[in-house]
Amino acid sequence: MSVLTNLQEAARYLTSNWVEFLELLRQHLALVLISEVAAILVAVPLGIVAVRYDRLRSTILSIGNVAQTIPTLAVIALAFPVFGLGFRSAVIALFVYALLPILTNTIAGLENVEQSTIEAARGMGMTDTDVLRRIQLPLSVPVVFAGIRTSVVINVGTAYLAFFIGGGGLGVWVISGISLFNTPQILAGAIPGALLAIGLDSLLALVERKLGGEAVQDESMMTG
Repeated sequence: MSVLTNLQEAARYLTSNWVEFLELLRQHLALVLISEVAAILVAVPLGIVAVRYDRLRSTILSIGNVAQTIPTLAVIALAFPVFGLGFRSAVIALFVYALLPILTNTIAGLENVEQSTIEAARGMGMTDTDVLRRIQLPLSVPVVFAGIRTSVVINVGTAYLAFFIGGGGLGVWVISGISLFNTPQILAGAIPGALLAIGLDSLLALVERKLGGEAVQDESMMTG
């Protein structure tokens, strides 16, 4: 088949299995969003701890690096004997993979706040906790958000592997299509995932730019 014919067949497959597609898309989004929220709740506090307690930095970063360097299928293989087959194990595996970009960007964002801005805040009588809460965190939000954006895009692709432990998602069509040599089915699962990654990346990029502009204004007010 030509490329055009394959795309036409993929469109027919998609429309004829529309209800199933919506359910797989819902599962895919749930896998990504739940794992990302969990990763944010863990990685951002860890990044703050790494910046405030320098002795713990290497340990925290080592944990993040190990989590990222383990192959995705290995993480999935380690998760399902403990948590069983299904959605929960897939979320845990994706959570592990989502940690490092958010962690490293949180550290970078906090450290990149101008020292003069921090000193100005301390000169106004702020404690270290006040400086962190009212100065460093707000100014580092764009950088942290860039890490979240990277993590989300990576996990949209990684979530396809949830199929192997019964986690659902668009990988059901793609990986089973590969097994069946069914190109239209593969494309019907892969193209929406690519569009989802592009859409989420574009949406998060808009938010990131908005946050970046607000952060510049806030820093100007502090130093001006």
